[in-house]
Amino acid sequence: MQRLCEYLHLSRSAYYRWLKDPVSFSERYNKEIAGKIRVIHEAHPDMGYRRIRDELEKHHDIDVNDKRVLRICRKERIQSTIKWKPKSCTRNSDDPTYIARNYLNRDFHADAPNEKWLTDVTEFKYYIGIEVHKVYLSAILDLYDRRIVAFRIGDHNDNPLIMSTFDDAVALEPDAHPLFHSDYAEEKTMPKFFSFA
Repeated sequence: MQRLCEYLHLSRSAYYRWLKDPVSFSERYNKEIAGKIRVIHEAHPDMGYRRIRDELEKHHDIDVNDKRVLRICRKERIQSTIKWKPKSCTRNSDDPTYIARNYLNRDFHADAPNEKWLTDVTEFKYYIGIEVHKVYLSAILDLYDRRIVAFRIGDHNDNPLIMSTFDDAVALEPDAHPLFHSDYAEEKTMPKFFSFA
């Protein structure tokens, strides 16, 4: 036994302590957290692992990082339910009804200003105390010189945010007739002189 412990760089006392209680402190702690996570999940099945982590800290005084909560959720097969809002501004990409034709076709070169515009919305998170808040940046970029033609910041990722950005761009560049590309766009919502992707 002495030679084996030396080979493993392990003290004999640690080995006998392990024999007496083979479950490590970390494993016991994870098991305790898993129980709390299951309670939270049963009460709020729509919560993802990040929101569960916030709930653990806020209501159970358990301060752990997101990755640990994610590992435990995967091990316990705890997964949030996904809600699809029928009137939301984004749609399932698997549904071809909501995918417009891709005119740009990954040709990101432009020979002149206002020839090709790209648009997208980016989500940012910030904290006030432990409360998570979100803000959304809607921007239109000119592929010719990478300038931002117009941008808006809002509290909601919705059509009014996107359309107000578009209106600003048209007001700033009234003579422009670019190819207008976004990840998802419904052609019927935009002026006829624009092409879409």
